[in-house]
Amino acid sequence: MTTQLQKAKLTNLNDNQSVEFMFNPTEYTLSKTNNWTDAVSAGSNTSGLQFSGGNPAELRLNLFFDTHIKGEDVRTHVDKLWKLAAIDTSKQDPVTKKSTPPVCEFRWGSTWSFKVVVTSISAKFELFLGDGTPTRATVDLGLKQAQDTGLYPSQNPTSGGAAGHRRHTVTQRETLDLIAAREYGESRHWRFIAKSNGIDNPLDIYPGMVLALPPLEA
Repeated sequence: MTTQLQKAKLTNLNDNQSVEFMFNPTEYTLSKTNNWTDAVSAGSNTSGLQFSGGNPAELRLNLFFDTHIKGEDVRTHVDKLWKLAAIDTSKQDPVTKKSTPPVCEFRWGSTWSFKVVVTSISAKFELFLGDGTPTRATVDLGLKQAQDTGLYPSQNPTSGGAAGHRRHTVTQRETLDLIAAREYGESRHWRFIAKSNGIDNPLDIYPGMVLALPPLEA
């Protein structure tokens, strides 16, 4: 049985506005560090270790945004994430009277959600219209746990349906029609790959070139 695809998203808990990812991540990195200090032990070859506390868990996501087929500015999506790293002047700490970036909720499906803050964001724009409007971007997003909720339930990144957007690196002797036949089942879909990647001449692809392979349009 195929489960309905659920999109990962970040919700600003100050105003409850959500930023839904255009395509779910194909992978993510979750890390946590603990602090251990050397405990002095006279007359011993090695000192013991003393636990001095744990650090918040950190989640790093690599996100993909593509509006090339629609000819839209991809920054309309990227800017929504960027704002989550900016100070929210509408809210102030009652003690310090200062504003901070918002606390957010990261959620992917019904099995995993926790409160985080955005610690880093960088965006790389990779495809453009003739007037310079960017239509494709990859965003590296760093999140840090804002509230201790214990262990997080594991979640398969591909659960809930097929991955939303794949990428393929061209190898020697590959052509768009061969790639289309393998990825979409029919060679005629080479035109869709060409359009998605801003390719005017199908002979212009070369080994090492990275192609976006979005879902076929309904």
